[in-house]
Amino acid sequence: MNKPLTNDVLSQWDHDHFFHPSTHLGQFARREMGNRIIQTAKGVHITDREGRSHLDAFAGLYCVNVGYGQTEISEAIAAQAHELAYYHSYVGHGTEASITLSRMIAERAPEGMNHVYYGMSGSDANETNVKLVWYYNNVLGRPQKKKIISRWRGYHGSGLVTGSLTGLELFHKKFDLPLSHVVHTDAPYYFRRADRDMTEAAFSADCAAKLEALIQREGPDTIAAFIGEPVLGTGGIVPPPEGYWAAIQAVLDKYDILLIADEVVTGFGRLGTMMGSEHYGMKPDLITIAKGLTSAYAPLSGSIVSDRMWKVLEQGTDEFGPIGHGWTYSAHPIGAAAGVANLKLLDSLDLVSNAGAVGGYLNAAMLQALGDHVNVGDVRGEGMLCAVELVRDRDDRVFFDASEKVGPRIVAAMFERGVIARAMPQGDIIGFAPPFPLTREQADEVVGVTKAAVEEVLG
Repeated sequence: MNKPLTNDVLSQWDHDHFFHPSTHLGQFARREMGNRIIQTAKGVHITDREGRSHLDAFAGLYCVNVGYGQTEISEAIAAQAHELAYYHSYVGHGTEASITLSRMIAERAPEGMNHVYYGMSGSDANETNVKLVWYYNNVLGRPQKKKIISRWRGYHGSGLVTGSLTGLELFHKKFDLPLSHVVHTDAPYYFRRADRDMTEAAFSADCAAKLEALIQREGPDTIAAFIGEPVLGTGGIVPPPEGYWAAIQAVLDKYDILLIADEVVTGFGRLGTMMGSEHYGMKPDLITIAKGLTSAYAPLSGSIVSDRMWKVLEQGTDEFGPIGHGWTYSAHPIGAAAGVANLKLLDSLDLVSNAGAVGGYLNAAMLQALGDHVNVGDVRGEGMLCAVELVRDRDDRVFFDASEKVGPRIVAAMFERGVIARAMPQGDIIGFAPPFPLTREQADEVVGVTKAAVEEVLG
């Protein structure tokens, strides 16, 4: 008789069979690093099977925006699964949930953006975006206009094209990326500017000038689109400097280059406004949405298409037949039902306003607590996003060597004190992206634990 399956062997099975993303596989397989099996969650806290509870100050992966344990969403998922667990969305098929959600998204998107194509993750949504950009230019008789400009330190996914768009070394190394259709320009990372005397406005103008120079070198007739997160996420949680998006938009308009706003992190409230594009006055042709669409209660992503692009897509199908792009799970009814319930909850609990108010409080309190620490080079953020960047010498802006693992050590010390933060890649940066229901008292706890952990590791 087979032995009953119990949690006592889960850890062993995990090490033996589970291929974890973004993990040192050798260390994990050799048990040189631990694992953690999450069992329950409520509000802003998660609890593992050992009974240890932690305040999740990163909302999973910036995604559990409405907080854990919101029964309205889980009940909507269950009801949809009982009524209709799945049907495809090809050739004009839809469900009440997918149609309703499309309308709700259009109501929350910038003016002139009224159509949504669905996927399952931000990565596949950005793959869709690139295909739509290429299709658009082919329909317009511009087959040479295909290159996509991304930014160093940007994050846009882990696929072939989307991994290429991502401007972080870890996602390129040994994967033969980036592909040739992708080129990169400077990140709007004011803290790391080469000229310390530059104002934010001057730095923004310099970023725009470098973008224009890149376009000229590559050939304006070869550049199809520019993709950017309103706020750099995984690359360091970096809000744009003063005037950045206006300066970039002017260059894109000059050369008839489409703008893809990757709002996987910022969409649906994280900056204290419904969309990050609205927050910074961007004028996107495509918007990528995912995490905040369902608060990760079910996998779902989307590409919001502008009306001007939509007209060309219509023209293309009139000339060439049905558009040859589809995912089996596009507009999956269960994901769509979760999205409808999630967006209703955002409104009924006024969570977008709370993200702005408590997020602003969190950023101000973090700056007050750590802004004068000798090893804190920058405290920055916007809405319910915050980052603390550590340096060896703040006056001369000398960074720690990566081998010292300062960021991971601080995050580990925070974990021991009951708060989860994220050690961001390519730098010693502590990142925060809490669920929107965070209270001021909980923000104080996050700040206090961060300060204690920094002092433990760095003095």
